[in-house]
Amino acid sequence: MVEVSAQVSTNRVYRLTLDDGSRVIAKASSYGSYFLFAEDHDRLHACVRRLHRTRFDGVLADVLTKFGRAFTWYDGSMWVVFYEEVKQVGTLPRILTDAHVECFAEEIAEFHLDCAKLAPTIPLTSKSIKSDAINLLDQLNNPFASDHFELEPAHIDTLRRHTHGFLMNLESIRYDYWEKIPVLIDWNLGNFSVSTQPDGRFKIVSRWDYDWFRIDSRMLDFYFLSRVSSRTGDRTVFSYSPHTLVEPRFVKFLRAYHRVFPLNDAAIAFLPEVYRFFILNYVVREGARFFRPDLCRMFRRDAATVYLPMLDAFDPSPLQNILI
Repeated sequence: MVEVSAQVSTNRVYRLTLDDGSRVIAKASSYGSYFLFAEDHDRLHACVRRLHRTRFDGVLADVLTKFGRAFTWYDGSMWVVFYEEVKQVGTLPRILTDAHVECFAEEIAEFHLDCAKLAPTIPLTSKSIKSDAINLLDQLNNPFASDHFELEPAHIDTLRRHTHGFLMNLESIRYDYWEKIPVLIDWNLGNFSVSTQPDGRFKIVSRWDYDWFRIDSRMLDFYFLSRVSSRTGDRTVFSYSPHTLVEPRFVKFLRAYHRVFPLNDAAIAFLPEVYRFFILNYVVREGARFFRPDLCRMFRRDAATVYLPMLDAFDPSPLQNILI
């Protein structure tokens, strides 16, 4: 057994070599809800099986099963899931070329199209971005919110204002009626591999790491897609700024994506909300689950003092002509 954890998360990941020489990946967790964890892996397994009939057959690491169901081990306080080990071929450079950006956009659009086709056969999950935001707003309204999040009252006020604004926007755009598909959200150059073709183009060959898997709008993937596409590229030490959403390279990404799987004005207008949800949910609400304690404290403080104030001054105008 060899630990292969990323060392930034509370999860622990191991590569196990079995008696027959085969290898599997085990992910152990004790934070959050086992029942949501099991539900996510049931849906993930269903998604992988239905992708067998597409060009993305074998791309996603599947969950090991028992009696035909995704298997999770649970002792009341800790839980473990086992994945097949997928092949890891080539990786993209840390800063993509313009050609890479367009190819990446087309690959993601094709993947989203296939996920949209299979989505009607997979049950929704118990959590949604709306339920997550309502949960966070309740926590921020608690008299002990400052102690819970280790933030000053003024910072809690900033988070509360943005969470309430996010929920109000969901109501105004009737988000409940938007199409929901399986999404992975955390796209970075360390969790997928590609094969390069003779003409320089590439295909996504494998993807692993599903901490943020959910069934929701495809737009939730786009903040991390903007980061991979950005002029600063994929970095080991980074900040969560919204600037990558309006870089010319991401505009190029969106246009190439749109040619394969068309977007509409409402989807483009939702991109700042995608960023806001990422900060509120994965940095603030779930930060203690996904980051080491020192990183969690830093990111939560930055969320209230840097990231969300940047969104207040965010200029989305570079996005407005993408569909023309």
